[in-house]
Amino acid sequence: MAVVAGCATGGLAATSSRPGRIEGLRVPLTHVDAHGNYTKLQLVRRAARRSHHRMSRLVARTTGVPMMSRKAAASAGADLQVPVHAGNGEFLMDLSIGTPALPYAAIIDTGSDLVWTQCKPCVDCFNQSTPVFDPSSSSTYSALPCSSSFCGDLPTSKCTTATKCGYTYTYGDSSSTQGVLAAETFTLAKTKLPGVAFGCGDTNEGEGFTQGAGLVGLGRGPLSLVSQLGLDKFSYCLTSLDDTSKSPLLLGSLAAISKTAAASSVQTTPLVKNPSQPSFYYVTLKGLTVGSTHITLPSSAFSVQDDGTGGVIVDSGTSITYLELQGYRALKKAFAAQMKLPAADGSVIGLDMCFAAPASGVDQVEVPKLVLHFDGADLDLPAENYMVLDSGSGALCLTVMGSRGLSIIGNFQQQNIQFVYDVGGDTLSFAPVECAKL
Repeated sequence: MAVVAGCATGGLAATSSRPGRIEGLRVPLTHVDAHGNYTKLQLVRRAARRSHHRMSRLVARTTGVPMMSRKAAASAGADLQVPVHAGNGEFLMDLSIGTPALPYAAIIDTGSDLVWTQCKPCVDCFNQSTPVFDPSSSSTYSALPCSSSFCGDLPTSKCTTATKCGYTYTYGDSSSTQGVLAAETFTLAKTKLPGVAFGCGDTNEGEGFTQGAGLVGLGRGPLSLVSQLGLDKFSYCLTSLDDTSKSPLLLGSLAAISKTAAASSVQTTPLVKNPSQPSFYYVTLKGLTVGSTHITLPSSAFSVQDDGTGGVIVDSGTSITYLELQGYRALKKAFAAQMKLPAADGSVIGLDMCFAAPASGVDQVEVPKLVLHFDGADLDLPAENYMVLDSGSGALCLTVMGSRGLSIIGNFQQQNIQFVYDVGGDTLSFAPVECAKL
């Protein structure tokens, strides 16, 4: 693993230099609840609650419903619209910032771009388990000027002086970060990455951030870590929810489907761009199969609309899959017809469609197969990726729900399937893999 090219840190404050390209890195990801000693049911409930919150944010972003934090609104001014981003997530990345390097954990997010962490002196910071980064203690920190192309890449920036680019980045539901855009040396998997543009946030709010000390955006926009490092590809393989093993994130040349996967199992579908939401990874969902029922819907059901709403994204930070209501109702009807079990209340878990499992257990229950048909690729899901048992109530629940304005393929459905995002070739490939062994 090596940094192929680098930028002199001394020139970062005065230029718009981009960080050097990396050849390949492997970074372990930790689930946000990994150290909470939760039961599987508790993990599902917590993930479902976070998913509903995140889905609301994502839908708000695509539909244009304003979701601005109080502080962001006050500082931005009444006439300034602050775009809403995805925010929060389910997996943490360990990295270090500055010289000397200060370690911290950050949420990874394929639904947004900005890399940021909390910085001293804090105006308003949430509690974090590691020391807050102090720019004055790092020899490689430099504030980026308003003339920097990175400053121009921000959806909302405010230049109080020519030497500092202020930013406000809003995730919705009282979640936001604001501060100064700067450049710094980050250390990832023992590899130093000089000149990474990041938000040095002195005013940060939102309970979704408290699992880490900031966020690393892996979206398609120019400020994301993927774009800044000039990566053509990245990949992740998410372990099961109740597996304590870490999930590998593979960057650059290491981002290839594992050789343990059967060649015939590798599926590839095009990544679709939505000019209204350039950060998201959109795919084309053509239909669904539930057991013996093939569900074909009008192409408009899951397509991006002229106003930028709709479409289907693959997201690492949402646990549950959400389907546009037309598709979800058809899927729900097919499951109800084939499960051969009475309906049960799943509101305690936070799920919509549940069945009463027999007293003898679920070993003999036949669950209909669920296949998502993308453009040129089929995602054939094992039952554990879309059904979960509440052992307390005996409810067997589907981890798919309905939505309006956006469909999301969540990480429950991605467990033990390796995904390779070829951002250079605009494709998404996937194959079943035992992620804990990758």
